[in-house]
Amino acid sequence: MSTSPKHRRLFLLTLAWLATRALMLWLLAHDHLRPLGGGGVSREVSNLYFRWYGVLSHGTFPVGDRLWQYPPGAGPVLLAPALLPALTYFTAFVALTLATDAVITIALARAGTRPGRALLGAALWTAALPLLLHLPLVRYDVQVTAFAVISLLTLSRSTRACGAIAALGALVKVWPALALIGTPKGRTTRQTWTSAVVTAVAMLMLLVAAFGDPFGFLRQQGGRGVQIESLGGTVLGLARHAGWPGTARYQYGAMEFVGPYVSAVAALSLALTVAAFGLLLLWRVRARHWTPATPYDAALAAVLLFTVTSRVISPQYMVWLLGLAAVCLTSRHTTQRPVAALIVAATAVSTVVYPVMYGEVIHSTWTGCLLMLVRNGLLAAAAALSFTRLWRSGPVVTGWVTSGAAARDPILVHAGSRAGRP
Repeated sequence: MSTSPKHRRLFLLTLAWLATRALMLWLLAHDHLRPLGGGGVSREVSNLYFRWYGVLSHGTFPVGDRLWQYPPGAGPVLLAPALLPALTYFTAFVALTLATDAVITIALARAGTRPGRALLGAALWTAALPLLLHLPLVRYDVQVTAFAVISLLTLSRSTRACGAIAALGALVKVWPALALIGTPKGRTTRQTWTSAVVTAVAMLMLLVAAFGDPFGFLRQQGGRGVQIESLGGTVLGLARHAGWPGTARYQYGAMEFVGPYVSAVAALSLALTVAAFGLLLLWRVRARHWTPATPYDAALAAVLLFTVTSRVISPQYMVWLLGLAAVCLTSRHTTQRPVAALIVAATAVSTVVYPVMYGEVIHSTWTGCLLMLVRNGLLAAAAALSFTRLWRSGPVVTGWVTSGAAARDPILVHAGSRAGRP
């Protein structure tokens, strides 16, 4: 009996996932090699996360710890390895991260096999995540990305589930809240955002009751400076060659610049973030019609804008962008295909930056500055292109009106009826 093309593609996707994840595990096992970071990449789990686990297991968040800069929802994620008591904390963390990676792949593959969809998103996630080597396995950004990916893919079926999942992700690392920026106006937005608020408040109350000092992270987050890998950090790195006397120092869990004008660069980054938020609000106010891919495209554009303007662009941030780009590519109507290509290129350069040649970046050598110019230039181009294509995207696509609450949204039904397509 012959196998259908869809089943062949899914079989090949499964083989690719198994092969690439085996490679990532091999790289993790050889993390001690100097080109792979000399043990520094995995140290965050075995040292920092495990130390926080010890504090959290006693019912309180880390108090006075300058490295704890995460919302209270991060606590349960870091405690999750306790679900596998037969394993060490490190092994359990990696196992759960790998399982979450598999869940994301399955969700993208399921979405890609629906009518009018494509498996390109699942293929991108499967092939591009290993460009970060073993880093995704030893950061909890894969878990955070899962909330955003599943929230977006759930929107067409259940607006309330979409909002609830995005809210849970926001309590872990804030940015998944941006997944809701592109929800269609009308009933869909009301139901989604109401569900998100109710879920966030309920879960926050639960965390406040279960843990002590849940909001201490705000003090540490406010003290962060300009990370050397940020857009502002690239400017300061180049300024060192022009005589700027600043240096790079490890603080707040990252290498940051210290010296004259750093506070001004940080303030400018914050102003650019506010401006980016204003642009997104302006798009939303002016937008009148939604395609099936608009919520996906808007989420990617929003996270790109906030990433590029941030004072911090850690290499694991690329996991977020790959996940959202993969969601966009599940839809044949997305405007973000060239943006996804730029993100993949930036991801590859990020690996050269960290861990391969991070010393060059720390010391702002010409090689390090060139690497940061290329990586951040690709991200800036991706952000500009993403928002431009979102702004210019047209209204004439049906297919969003499929099932669930979204099918009852009068704005979506009206947009579909104007398209004149089955």
